[in-house]
Parts: sequence; C-alpha cells; structure tokens
Amino acid sequence: MTDLSDKSVRNNLPGESLRNTISTPKVILLIGKICVGKSCYASKLKAENPNTVNLSVDEITLAFEDLGLDHDTLTQASKKYLFTKSLELINDGINVILDWGFWKKADRDFARNFFLQHNIPREFHYIQIDDDEWKKRIEKRNSEIKAGKNNEAYYLDEGLVKKVLTNFEEPDQDEIDVLVSH
Repeated sequence: MTDLSDKSVRNNLPGESLRNTISTPKVILLIGKICVGKSCYASKLKAENPNTVNLSVDEITLAFEDLGLDHDTLTQASKKYLFTKSLELINDGINVILDWGFWKKADRDFARNFFLQHNIPREFHYIQIDDDEWKKRIEKRNSEIKAGKNNEAYYLDEGLVKKVLTNFEEPDQDEIDVLVSH
C-alpha cells in the first residue's frame, strides 16, 4: 500500500504537481447591458490566462430556436446550472468567468453571497459604455445578424432594448471591482 503522507510519493500522483502550481482560482462576474462587449472582454481575459473557462448563458439559450415565453425559464435554469458548474471548475483549479450581465442588484448580491459561502474569491467587472456607443453597437450587431454574419448573438429589437432599459440596475461604486469603460 502506498503511503500518501510521504511527500515524494504524493507529488508523483497524477495531477498532483500541477495542482501545486495553480494559484487560488477565482470567479469573475461580468456586469453590463447586452451588446456592450462583455463576451469580447471575456475572450480577452481568457486569452491572458488559459487556465480560465468562460460560462455564458447565451451559449446555452442560443442553441435553442424560438423559445418564446420559455426563454426566461431556460435562462434561469441555465444560470442555476452554471453556478453549480462554476464550483466544480473552481474546485478543479480553473478560473471561471460568468458572462451574463448581472443586470439586477439582487442578482449581484446573490452571486456575491453564493461565492462567499463557498470561500471563492470573486471580482465584479463592470463593462460600461455611453448610450451613443451602445446604439452604434446595437445597429452593427443587428445588421450583422440580418446579413447572416453573426449567429452567436441576439438580435436586439425594440422589445429587447426596452427590457434591458427597464431591468438593468446601474451598479453602485462598492459593487465594482474593475471598471472597464469604452
């Protein structure tokens, strides 16, 4: 029988030496309206640290067509699943980016408490752009979707824009760890 108290043996176990080199993993939560550049920012963060996984609700919901009234139900179920999946990944030594906007203060508070209860370091990154730039990005995205050049994003019709404007709660200064302004 192998004695795991012997450090020379323990360090030769599969994955053990790798585990010893990983710094404490964390979760980065992206705050921002739809179409402000959260996913591009997440990709940039991931490129800077390959030991990172981006978890996006949009990736799940866009896989289904014409959800209609079921969209919000699937979105909530996806978020619940991704919170659980993030714990698994972080426990395996992988950083996690949660890319879904955290529009409401109550959602940010829930996330903060969820990760605090699990002793997981977290950072909220707020992606902020002015209204004129936001409108330009919406027009660009919508034209790309209409032209068939982008099938990995939502078309922002008047109803969705209104939903964003109605539901997005600007974060307080004390909720933001990193401010990214465009």
